[in-house]
Amino acid sequence: MGQSTPQTNAFPKISAPALPALKGAGYHTLEELTQVREADLAKLHGMGPKALGILRDALAASGLAFAGAPASKTGAYAEVNGIRLYYEYYGKPQSDEPPLLVLHGGLSRIEMMHELIDALESQYTIIGVDLQAHGRTADIDRPIRYSSCADDIGGLIQHLGLEQVDLLGYSFGGGVALRTAIQYPQLVRKLILLSTPTRQSGWLPDVREGMNGISSAIAESMRNTPMYEHYADVAPRPEDFPQLLDKMGDLMRQENDSTADIAGLSMPVMLIYGDADSIAPSHAAEFFGLLGGGQRDAGWDGSGMTKHRLAILPGTTHYNVHESPLVPMVVKPFLTEE
Repeated sequence: MGQSTPQTNAFPKISAPALPALKGAGYHTLEELTQVREADLAKLHGMGPKALGILRDALAASGLAFAGAPASKTGAYAEVNGIRLYYEYYGKPQSDEPPLLVLHGGLSRIEMMHELIDALESQYTIIGVDLQAHGRTADIDRPIRYSSCADDIGGLIQHLGLEQVDLLGYSFGGGVALRTAIQYPQLVRKLILLSTPTRQSGWLPDVREGMNGISSAIAESMRNTPMYEHYADVAPRPEDFPQLLDKMGDLMRQENDSTADIAGLSMPVMLIYGDADSIAPSHAAEFFGLLGGGQRDAGWDGSGMTKHRLAILPGTTHYNVHESPLVPMVVKPFLTEE
């Protein structure tokens, strides 16, 4: 009787629901996982963030990665503004252009933006950041506020010895990016905001109502959700999750009104929303108008255009706009415009 050949790329030890899910989908080795995106694998029934993290680490240890995963990554911490801020470098190691600094949405982490990072990293140096109390950045003794997180980002840019960055933020990260551009305009060459209002009342009423329910009171009910597992997978102190919910809920109950500062932004700004966003198109148009956009006809030659841009992406919601392939399609020309 002949001996069977061992599988050198066999799966590591993962939870029972995840393993049958993988095999049921036709995946039997790590090498086969290089043909599938992590986001698609996460949709399999029984495949949670913890199992995905184990598979991600096993792939990395074998010099492999999920399909579409950023090819190069260097992670580190920076002590800035009283916080130990985690960040990662991706893409081109050397570039004459400012790097693109990317900020994730609330209750998430850098990995949320990997679809976009993957689409851009061949052309740009990219820096991803885990914001206060998110991802690998531990919480500190202060409220979560857009202004203080902006101080963190301003401090990081200076800590890295960068003269300027192009800054992109989504949702919560968009609020931080906006405040960074307001508070540190000399550090931001171009600003890109995904699904970001000028103030809290820019969110649709039913969305604001849902935000009012964010607090530690719902922490226990979230223990078995992918969102909590995604948090606990890398958080320095997973027991801080209820505190994170309290702080984010408190932030969402503030008006956070930057309307008066919009017209003073000196850098080119791109606003990107979904046509089924949690922010009404009318508010997107209002934001664009505050920048001076949409006030007059651009003329046959386009000479009447402002330096700012507005994109409303079709078939896109607040919850998937950051993953849309349309985003890099509109971002790339904006970054290269003079």
